[in-house]
Amino acid sequence: MSRIYDCADETARKDGVADAASAVRRGELVVLPTDTVYGIGADAFSPKAVANLLATKGRGREMPPPVLVGSTRAAMALIDELGDHGRDLMDEFWPGPLTLVCAATPSLSWDLGDTKGTVAVRMPMDPVALDLLKETGPMAVSSANKSGSPAATKVAEAIEQLGEEDIAVYLDGGATESSVPSTIVDLTYAVPRVLRSGAIPIERLREVCGTVIGELRKGPGRPVGPRTDSAATAVPTDTAATAVPTDPGATAPDQVEAAEPTAETPHNDRD
Repeated sequence: MSRIYDCADETARKDGVADAASAVRRGELVVLPTDTVYGIGADAFSPKAVANLLATKGRGREMPPPVLVGSTRAAMALIDELGDHGRDLMDEFWPGPLTLVCAATPSLSWDLGDTKGTVAVRMPMDPVALDLLKETGPMAVSSANKSGSPAATKVAEAIEQLGEEDIAVYLDGGATESSVPSTIVDLTYAVPRVLRSGAIPIERLREVCGTVIGELRKGPGRPVGPRTDSAATAVPTDTAATAVPTDPGATAPDQVEAAEPTAETPHNDRD
C-alpha cells in the first residue's frame, strides 16, 4: 500500500520527502506535486524504474518521459548542446513551466525510451518537488494519470487513477495552481520551435529569443511523423506531457492538457 504525506504539515513534508527519496533510490515510483499538474516520478537512471513508470501509465517507449531537475547545474550535466538561446530561456523562466528539448549528453547511462538522442528537461517551481529533486537528482516524471485520461491537479485524483499498489509514496502538496501544462520548446533546431503550447506564451519566448517558430498544427497534406534527420527529437504521445494542453509529472502538447500529444510532438507529456 502507498504511504501518503500531507505536505501542508512541515513535519509530514520532511518525512514524506525523505521517504519518497528513499523509494526513488530503491527504484520505486512516487507521485509528487509540480507547478503544473501532479507527476509520477522515478529515478531517471534506472531503466527498470522508467519502464515501470511507462507501464503504470499505460504508454510505450515511443513516448519517453521528461526529466525534472532541482537546479540548472543538474540540467547542464544532461545536455550536450543547449543552442544559442537555451541558457537565456533557463535564466528567464526557470524554475517554472518551461520544458526544453535538447541533445542529450551521449555518455549518459540511462534509457528513457525512444528519445532519438534528446532529453526534455525542466526545473519546476514547486517547493516540495524541488526538495525531492535535490535529494534524488534528476527524475523521469510524467503526469500522474493513466494515458488518455485528464491530468491530476489534486493528489486524490492521482490516487483514483494510479491506485496504491504501484506507487510507493504520494506527496500531497494540495491543489496545483494551474492545470495548464508546461510549454515545450525544441532547441535542436537552429531556431527555437514550440512543440507544445502551454503556460508560457510564445510572445514571452520571443521577448527572450527573438525568432521562435510556433507550434505546428496538423492540417491537410501535412505529414504527422517526426523529423527523420539527425536533429530529430523524440516525441512521446501522452501527458506530464501532451501535444495538447488538457506535466511532476503530464499532457498534451499543451493546448489542452487533457489531450494526448500528437505523433509529431516529442516529449509531449503533461507536466
